[in-house]
Amino acid sequence: MTFLKSVGVALAMTAVATVGHAQVIDKKALTLDAAKKVAAAAEADAKAKQARVVIAVVDDGGNLLLLERLDDTQVASVNVGIGKARTAAIFRRPSKVFEDQIREGRVAALALPGATPLQGGIPIVVDGRVIGAIGVSGETPGQDEDIAKVGAEVAKQWSSK
Repeated sequence: MTFLKSVGVALAMTAVATVGHAQVIDKKALTLDAAKKVAAAAEADAKAKQARVVIAVVDDGGNLLLLERLDDTQVASVNVGIGKARTAAIFRRPSKVFEDQIREGRVAALALPGATPLQGGIPIVVDGRVIGAIGVSGETPGQDEDIAKVGAEVAKQWSSK
């Protein structure tokens, strides 16, 4: 009987170890240093275009890592830029998708929790996974998005492919 109990305990421990391992994954994360590189690329592009914008970089959960408000940028763009970045991160797609849905009549998109349905939020993707996002606000929607794309493009160099 003791032998059977020992075998049973060993099997149970193996099962727990296997299940515990299955619940953990390795993933890339956006560091502060990486966020600074994303923002620097966006800032350089904005300055070259004489754009006055806010640049927000968030992690994959939409939490703010870095915020820059270029000189003479309207203060209202701070929260808008953060919202655009957060939207792109948590929904794993550009914030413009939601703006387009509303423009096309799908007003229910306005009820999505945490969504800022304005163009200018772009996911930061590495190895096919969203590790964060950048949001830009202050100029026209198209200009904001173009500047955000320049920042997000930096992540291509981090791909392991």
